Amino acid sequence: MTIDHHPKHIVAVTGLIRDAKFRVLMLLSPLRGWECPGGQVEEGESLIAALRREISEETGISAIVGPLVGIYSNIKPPPKLLFSFLGDFESGDLKTSSESTALGWIKPDEVLGRIAHPAIHDRVKDMLAFSGRVIYRVYSTDPYTILDERYLDGRS
Repeated sequence: MTIDHHPKHIVAVTGLIRDAKFRVLMLLSPLRGWECPGGQVEEGESLIAALRREISEETGISAIVGPLVGIYSNIKPPPKLLFSFLGDFESGDLKTSSESTALGWIKPDEVLGRIAHPAIHDRVKDMLAFSGRVIYRVYSTDPYTILDERYLDGRS
């Protein structure tokens, strides 16, 4: 019998999607409250394909995925590696799902006030303030504690 000692991580994606009026797509998750769309990457699926699928499943719309904003490691078991992206509305009409009990296009200055979960708040704050520098953050939840944070471009 072979014992598998390879690390097991959940890989996930999230996206801050804007419409033509620069409003942000948000959903009300029954588990985490207000957040941007996203979810787990399935085996054999690319990050971009996973984000497009999750956006469609959770909100009913199609989006164009743009730049990578951040890479986040939640080291609380089970460990999660999450990639956040910016994106733009492409087509479709908003419709709720089992993963989104409410949806809306929210003005940027109202987005952070809706988010109760601190790790989600920080990721969305990073996406709203994106300057072209990709951030990497290591944290643990319960309680939320940032263990490391740096930009990946070598500048301080």
